[in-house]
Amino acid sequence: MTIGNQPVIYDGVSLSCYPLLMKRKLTLILLLLCGTASAQDSVFARRMVDTLTSPYFWGRGYTKDGMGKAADFIAAQFKSYGLQPLGGKAYLQPFTFNVNTFPGAMDVSVNSRQLVPGKDFIIGAESRGVKGEGRLIQKDSIHFIDPKNRILVTLHDKLTWDVDQNTADFTSVDLLRSAVQDQPSSIDIKIENKLVEGFKTGNICGMVRGTAKPDSFIVMTAHYDHLGGMGNGTYFPGANDNASGISQLLSLARYYAKNPQPYSMVFICFSGEEAGLLGSKYFSENPLIPLSNIRFLLNMDMLGTGEEGITAVNATIYPREFAMLRQANDEGHYLVKVASRGKAANSDHYWFSEKGVPAFFIYTMGGIKAYHDVYDISKTLPLNEYNHLFRLIVDFNAALMNAKPVYANKN
Repeated sequence: MTIGNQPVIYDGVSLSCYPLLMKRKLTLILLLLCGTASAQDSVFARRMVDTLTSPYFWGRGYTKDGMGKAADFIAAQFKSYGLQPLGGKAYLQPFTFNVNTFPGAMDVSVNSRQLVPGKDFIIGAESRGVKGEGRLIQKDSIHFIDPKNRILVTLHDKLTWDVDQNTADFTSVDLLRSAVQDQPSSIDIKIENKLVEGFKTGNICGMVRGTAKPDSFIVMTAHYDHLGGMGNGTYFPGANDNASGISQLLSLARYYAKNPQPYSMVFICFSGEEAGLLGSKYFSENPLIPLSNIRFLLNMDMLGTGEEGITAVNATIYPREFAMLRQANDEGHYLVKVASRGKAANSDHYWFSEKGVPAFFIYTMGGIKAYHDVYDISKTLPLNEYNHLFRLIVDFNAALMNAKPVYANKN
């Protein structure tokens, strides 16, 4: 079964794998989800995060077409909500970049013990492929080298992965300290890498046209890419980073599609964030709307918790808008705290504010600590302040347009 050209995914499995009776049951759930659930309902959020973190999307990365599948899925959502493509006839704003990938073998043994990818070790994102056995020479308390095979092993208490656009002339292995009982002395390794030059991807861009000031824009953004897979059997789900932000953006897109505003409401899902804020940089240099007409941009990244409130990056740069955000929160009694932070190049807001576009990057605080690892999964992501955050954003956007709050005093 498909929505548009996309397979319906439920708990990570295509409905085509189920018997007819189960298909009908899950189809009914999907119809209820898409047709009657309120846009800000946390049920919608959970289903969306479950879907985006499923094996089908393979970490929304560079192997098994994970990022491409995610882009098609989001574009199909935009179309189903009735959003207009921002760039003419297509939602996709294409661009390319180079990326080092690991599509095949991912086998490492240390001291004759076979290690588990993602849990016991991480391969450095810049690493070259290698196959061989070697002795490890200790250089200091955490670093060991195999000079014959040009391998660097480093001990860590926590493993986090990344993305690199280049391939080095060595292989690095980050090893969880608790994964080996004795000091690393030998290594047996088989790693396959592939440098993809001109990897094709794109930003997904849609809009709800304004009713009174269509050439003035409020822009909501989130990145849909994550780290993808490390080898052919391990992927990084990216529930908090950033299926949570995409879910919130889609909730807002559904809401504004049904409730057009005086200003045009723009929704951009960026690609290439994990590789260096590449999608937002590309859009800021090749904008599909005049940057000078953006009243405000709100970037959403890592929104899956909230026990300790949210932080707004750029709050000290735009104190007037930050006061409006805090006032909206106080009037609605939404979150326990709206914290202020200064300028930081830590998400997709950065390139816009560098070009003079007023922007915040908001993220939730508290709860789980999984980040850039295999444990950032939907099952443990609480989404406990999802509804309150949705209402806060809607009321903040109303304040930006000099309108009355929508949800304050209605809790």
